[in-house]
Amino acid sequence: MKAYWIATYKKIENLDKLKEYAKKATPIIKTFGGKAIVRGGKYQLIDGEEFVRTVIWEFPSFEQAMFCYNSDEYQKSWNIAKNSTKRNLQIVEGLNIE
Repeated sequence: MKAYWIATYKKIENLDKLKEYAKKATPIIKTFGGKAIVRGGKYQLIDGEEFVRTVIWEFPSFEQAMFCYNSDEYQKSWNIAKNSTKRNLQIVEGLNIE
């Protein structure tokens, strides 16, 4: 079953660092089979807390998503922005609807 990284950004203190993180992390995530399906964009808050940015990556499996997150390469890229960015990140297994 597919899996998803769901990142909701609560605060971005340094946009340049976030952009540098994204530039380095994107090819790393793709090597683990990640495919961006939401990266910011237009939104309307309906209920709950406001987030300044939402990013969702789809992975071939929960295991691949976890391998990616725990990889040294990804962690090095996240270190660029993690001290100036507050986010919630969940890795969630999808449903098999077929």
